[in-house]
Amino acid sequence: MKRRNAALLIAIVAAGSAAWYLTRTNQQQENSQPKTAPAIAVTVARAVQTDVPVRLEANGYVSSLNNVEVRPQVSNLVARVHIKEGQFVRAGEVLFSLDERADRVNLQKAQAQLAKDQASLADLERQLARSRELLGKGFISQGAADTIQAQADAARATLRADQAAVEAARVALGYDTIRAASFGRAGAISVFAGTLVQPSATAAPMVTISQIDPIAITFSLPEGELGALLAAQRSDTVKVLATLPGSADAQEGKLSFVDNAVDPQNGTIKVKAVFPNAAHRLWPGQYVPVTTVVRELKNAVVIPQASVITGIDTRSVYVVGADQTAQLRRVELLHSFGTQAAVRGVEAGDSVVVDGKQNLRPGSKVRAADAHPDSSVAQKNPQ
Repeated sequence: MKRRNAALLIAIVAAGSAAWYLTRTNQQQENSQPKTAPAIAVTVARAVQTDVPVRLEANGYVSSLNNVEVRPQVSNLVARVHIKEGQFVRAGEVLFSLDERADRVNLQKAQAQLAKDQASLADLERQLARSRELLGKGFISQGAADTIQAQADAARATLRADQAAVEAARVALGYDTIRAASFGRAGAISVFAGTLVQPSATAAPMVTISQIDPIAITFSLPEGELGALLAAQRSDTVKVLATLPGSADAQEGKLSFVDNAVDPQNGTIKVKAVFPNAAHRLWPGQYVPVTTVVRELKNAVVIPQASVITGIDTRSVYVVGADQTAQLRRVELLHSFGTQAAVRGVEAGDSVVVDGKQNLRPGSKVRAADAHPDSSVAQKNPQ
């Protein structure tokens, strides 16, 4: 009986030892096998190839093409103001009349002196003709004839001086009528009838006339676009769009001027565009955003900007290969626009990771979800 129990106990112990050994062996085999990391869920987009216009954006200020400060040329009293503030005036239209009485009298005096000297010259010319006749008959000497000749020449010079004096008096009289030099809108009027005005550069102008149509917008662009700007200006094809404040409409103008020097402090070049403004929607002094296209990237590869990883001095993207692994690839940013970016270093058709790239390492297995919804170039990655 005791032998049977001992044998049974030995059998039980042997079976337990065998089970323990088998379990330990299986665990060692499992631990020795490499573990496969789970695939990381990411959102991808497919790079596409297309022509990309390089659209430049800037803030510009509206200015008048002609802004004339009206000032008097003579010291005088204002006799009459012919315009109202804010009125549109034509070129040559009378703006102000000054007291012309003194200048008109001076003109009449100069004209009277001219008439007197004309009469004196006519008398001397008759005497000169008689003296020549008498000289030919020997009744007077050559010296007497020469004296009359000199008097006639002096009278002619005096007559020319009188004519100049008449013109000067007429010019002075013309200063008493102040006219508009160009078409435009009158600003604030600083004088009234009876005001004494003087030709001083430091005094306030009588009024300022600003041309409204057409009108100009001045803005600055990066100096890196200078070559493209000059080439486009020579072809006369650069269009500029100005977005009006509080409106979705855009005014279209044309580039008219590129400055002759780059600003070394901020690396920009000043440019100007001219806009038709018959509806007077643009006003001098306004700040408006403008956009222009000066060149185009042909057959550029476009990807979402969100897929670009920006380092200290590098840019890169994760590209998903056919084996569903992510590889880090350096790229060069050529131009960014909206949510898209034109880059060099990625081929058309490559799938780039847009969302989830922060969890990736080179060689990571990925599981592509639907394409990025904010990207116009995004497409579903093929499984």
